[in-house]
Amino acid sequence: MSLSDRAPDQEKKSPVSARKLAIMAIFIALSAVGSLIKIPSPLGSIGLDSAPGFFAAIGFGSWVGFIVIAVGHLLSSAIVGFPLTLPVHLVIAVAMGGCALAFRWIGRKGKVWLVVSVVVTAFLNSFVLGLVVLPIGGWGMYVAAVPSLLVASVVNLVIAAVAYYAVRNSKLLN
Repeated sequence: MSLSDRAPDQEKKSPVSARKLAIMAIFIALSAVGSLIKIPSPLGSIGLDSAPGFFAAIGFGSWVGFIVIAVGHLLSSAIVGFPLTLPVHLVIAVAMGGCALAFRWIGRKGKVWLVVSVVVTAFLNSFVLGLVVLPIGGWGMYVAAVPSLLVASVVNLVIAAVAYYAVRNSKLLN
């Protein structure tokens, strides 16, 4: 048996390249750092963990951003002990991944659409995703959580949009 017969990485093309794995690892690490910067809220898990995920989605691909933002949310909520329980935070993580997909889908069409994507995604990430707390805390918790969710969403999305706009034509992105 020769060495060329033992090349499993050349046997079939992997859907995830080493480059994409490295990008995901870097942006998940940035999400971990961002998750330490909290925005005051009754939920406790709201922070600047989403900006790297939104940037990864619009800059490197939908599913890269989906994974980064979902893991970033789970890190942020794990730091404060999953205040809404792990199953609820898993649902929120998947829903935030959906917001990242929407941000990319709308924002890649041009400068005006990038602004529209910030507005639409901020609405989805605050008013729509906030509905997840209804079974736990009712309308009182929803009304108390939405302002901080909206502020965090806008801050995270503006950071991601400005960063993307600055490097959109560079060789750094796909």
